[in-house]
Amino acid sequence: MFEYFYNEILRKTIISFGTLFNGIEIQHTDSSDNTTSIIKVPLAYGPTQKFLARLEQVADLNKPTAMSLPRMSFEFTGLTYDPTRKVTTTQQFTVKDPTSESTTKKNYMPVPYNMAFEMSIMTKLNDDALQIVEQILPYFQPAYNLTVNLVGSINEKRDIPIVLENITMQDDYEGDYKTRRVLLYTLRFTAKTYLFGPVSDATRDIIRSSRISYLSGTDTTNTERDLTYRVTPRAIKNYTGNVLTNLATDAVIADIVLEVDDGSTITAKTYIDIDNEQLFVKSVSGNKITVERGKDGTPIEDHVKGAAVRPITDDDDDLIPMGDDFGFDGTIS
Repeated sequence: MFEYFYNEILRKTIISFGTLFNGIEIQHTDSSDNTTSIIKVPLAYGPTQKFLARLEQVADLNKPTAMSLPRMSFEFTGLTYDPTRKVTTTQQFTVKDPTSESTTKKNYMPVPYNMAFEMSIMTKLNDDALQIVEQILPYFQPAYNLTVNLVGSINEKRDIPIVLENITMQDDYEGDYKTRRVLLYTLRFTAKTYLFGPVSDATRDIIRSSRISYLSGTDTTNTERDLTYRVTPRAIKNYTGNVLTNLATDAVIADIVLEVDDGSTITAKTYIDIDNEQLFVKSVSGNKITVERGKDGTPIEDHVKGAAVRPITDDDDDLIPMGDDFGFDGTIS
């Protein structure tokens, strides 16, 4: 049932979350408001209890070395399914292979999951903690979008909202004067990520040739009536995103002669895509093109000046997704 794959999505999300807080600094000033020191707050992955235990084990202020404060740590604490972002589980999408111009890849739509994070800010001075917190909170209202390349093999990048859920503060100050004081701020976040399944080759799922044989009579050895129907998938819209030119004037539904900014970019006897309407270019004269509208059942619509004129080429044929109502040009032999 299962096959091995590892997209490293959880690992990438954890690393990306940590890099958000990797450059925080605090400053100390003297009585004249002159900066006396600038400290880059170290950030580590691990539970808060581990760092607090280290503080307690080296709590004697007379010792020559001790764990330095301020310090920040974070950890991944939970993973839950998010039904509010659910999409059709059987829906697939197809993309061009980033490493090859001649192949395509396909994958099922991702599954939405929420990753819970807990970040701790440990300081000795209250002003240090306030400086750190104030550098973080303005960016979360309450979410901050982080772009992550979730599946490197298809270059699938998604915006992952990082939501600040709540903040708590704790002042651990017990024992005698030799015991170190710890101000602890805990910030809890939720990262709304997506989990993708294995990536597979898309070309094997597109029908390139279909052969149907008919036999006459009851003699099963008679194969003289052999009919073969071959079809080639042809895209009915642009998938690559390439733009040839733009409309120079508005085009209404009845227009069959359209004016474009640069007619030299368009070739006769080819298909083009304008706002998902497929048009067949019959001829090109300067910046005016004569077209057949609404090919392959695409809706004929009005188009405004400046609308993109996109080509439909063999590259688009290779990017046809499963379930697309694409057209066929067929030959019977």
